Amino acid sequence: MPTDPGIRRLALGTLLAAFPGTSPPGWALDLLAEGLAGHTLFGRNIAHPDQVAATTAALRDARPDVLIAIDEEGGDVTRLAHATGSPYPGNAALGAVHDVGLTERVYHAIGNDLMAVGVNLNLAPTVDVNTADDNPIIGTRAFGADPTRVAAHAAAAVSGLQSAGVAACAKHFPGHGATIADSHLELPTVDVPVELLRTRDLPPFAAVIAADARAIMTAHIRVPALTGDDPATFSPTVLGDLLRGEYGFTGVVLTDALEMKGAAVAAGGIGPGAVRALAAGADLLCIGAQVDAELVELVVAEIVAALRDGRLDRDRVEQAAGRTAALAAWTRAAAPVAAAGTDLGYAAARRAVRVEGSLDGLTAPLVVQLFAASTIAEGRVPWGLGPHLNGTEQLRVVAAETDPATLRERAAGRPIVLVGRHLHRLPGGPELVEALAGTHPVTVVEMGWPSGWRPAGVRAFVTTYGASHANGRAAAETLHLTR
Repeated sequence: MPTDPGIRRLALGTLLAAFPGTSPPGWALDLLAEGLAGHTLFGRNIAHPDQVAATTAALRDARPDVLIAIDEEGGDVTRLAHATGSPYPGNAALGAVHDVGLTERVYHAIGNDLMAVGVNLNLAPTVDVNTADDNPIIGTRAFGADPTRVAAHAAAAVSGLQSAGVAACAKHFPGHGATIADSHLELPTVDVPVELLRTRDLPPFAAVIAADARAIMTAHIRVPALTGDDPATFSPTVLGDLLRGEYGFTGVVLTDALEMKGAAVAAGGIGPGAVRALAAGADLLCIGAQVDAELVELVVAEIVAALRDGRLDRDRVEQAAGRTAALAAWTRAAAPVAAAGTDLGYAAARRAVRVEGSLDGLTAPLVVQLFAASTIAEGRVPWGLGPHLNGTEQLRVVAAETDPATLRERAAGRPIVLVGRHLHRLPGGPELVEALAGTHPVTVVEMGWPSGWRPAGVRAFVTTYGASHANGRAAAETLHLTR
């Protein structure tokens, strides 16, 4: 049966697609003209600011009210600066400084960077309360482990972004901070009473709703007390009763990427996942990063089929498309405010650095960076002290494959600075640090989530609360190793 053009346009109006390359292919523009809500930009779409501006202009030519989204959190998750690392510290560093005015200014500056290249929807801030030291996906993306502190900074971040004219999308509802699994790879479970969610995970979402966040992103996590065996993305209880009813959110509910296994496996595919998310109360469906015209058409066909066979109510899809259109209209009407100074991010990162112990005698050290894999959310972004060093020798090694004696010999009596991310859970990391510290002057620079682990025998333990370009410069300056 031929698809009614109006039904097709309605389905397209709920979808956030993506495309490969640094200029939009014809199909990506054609779909916008046919009603597609928008596209998400990823690192592979970013070469330099002028190119990004040209890309967004082409998208806007195809549809003036297009939503152009990006994950620009600052800190460890950056798309605009994926080739160098972000010039802003991430949320953990801002939470450590605990100056909500600074957080608002940093996010305002990020918003102005996005406005300058034509992006109008930021899939940030992350407002999860990171209560699990071994959380593999949130960590330094969180403002901290205290709900009250996270709530204050979450609201400030939303205000900062939106005062620059960029819509904020707070994530990941109802809270991804207590998980020890990555929803890109599997469906994490948070098996706690709802009352604990209300006191631990949900206060930041209440704060961003009060700050008029234009969008909130769902989490592909299972909360048995609310969702049964399904992810929150597919739960009418979570999206309807809790988020809309109890917390009074009236903006756009945006899904995390439906290609993620936490959603796709549970639904039996991206198309069925789109239908289930819409039926549960989601408005804008992020398909994911690996998107082509064929996948968009598959999702549209599934939504159209669901409208025909009764799995989806047309009023529900019209409501979703209407909210998405209203979000796009808000971004067109928003008036940006002047940006802050360009050194804001680096100054903020310096304020976040914490030193335990003494840095005395740290002259011409051997800097050893321990390899740490990136998460899918982060992507492969450069990190560490390397770009900022004043000629100081640096090695990059894999902790589990490195003999401490080899490093002691290479140092030849010089102190050693060990730089890592999430060292407490890095395979071979704690053992290497403690083996060296037992016989050699060692300073540790932790650029990941600051757990309670502290190795015995080190001269100093330096915490940056993130691994962005700004965090790396701040650490190098603290160690007096900059050019």
